[in-house]
Amino acid sequence: MYKILIVEDHALIRFGLKTAFETKEFISDIYEADNAQDAYNIVKKTHIDAVIMDLGLPDTNGIEASREINRINKDIKIIILTSHNSEQEVSESIKAGARAYCSKDINPDRLADIVNMVMDGALWFDPKVADTVLNLISAPKKNVKIKDDYNLTDREHQVLQYICDGLNNTEISKLLDVSINTVKVHVSSIIQKLGVDDRTQVVVKALNK
Repeated sequence: MYKILIVEDHALIRFGLKTAFETKEFISDIYEADNAQDAYNIVKKTHIDAVIMDLGLPDTNGIEASREINRINKDIKIIILTSHNSEQEVSESIKAGARAYCSKDINPDRLADIVNMVMDGALWFDPKVADTVLNLISAPKKNVKIKDDYNLTDREHQVLQYICDGLNNTEISKLLDVSINTVKVHVSSIIQKLGVDDRTQVVVKALNK
C-alpha cells in the first residue's frame, strides 16, 4: 500500500488523477499540492512513496522540485507528468531522479499502473520521448572516468542485465527463482558498486559502459 503525492497546479487535473487513483487497491493515501513549497512540507512530515510531478509549477519548475524532494528523501519515486518533451527537460528530469516520464494525455488508469510498476523497481518513459532517452544514453560522454572492473558477482551481472532490459524486481525474482528481497539486495549492491544513486543511473552508466 503506497502513499502518493500529486504535485499539480491545475485543480481539474489533480481531481481527475485523485479520482482514478482512489480506485486502486495498492494506493492507501493520496496527498495534493499545487506548488513546490507545499510539496516539500508534505514530504518532510509524511512518509510519501511516490510523487506525481508536474514540470510547470507556479513557484519553481518541476525539475528543481524533484531535485529538492530527492534531497529530502531519495527513496521517494518521482514520476514526471508533463506536456513538454524537449531533450533538455527529459535529460534534466532523469538527472533529478525521475523514474518515469509521462505525457499529460496519458490515461489516468494507465498512469496508476505505471506508478505501481515504478514502485516495484521499473523505469518507464513515454514512447514520445523514447528516442530522446536512447540518444541520451548512447551519446558519447566527455571527461567521464569509468572503472574497468566494478567487482560485480556473476549474479549481480545477471541482475544488471535484467535491469537494463527493463524488467522490474518481481519479474527478475521469477526468472532467477529467488525472493524479491534477494533481488533488492542485489540491486542495492549494484548501485553501491557502480557509485550511483539510483536505478536510473545504473541503466545509464551500464549502457554507456
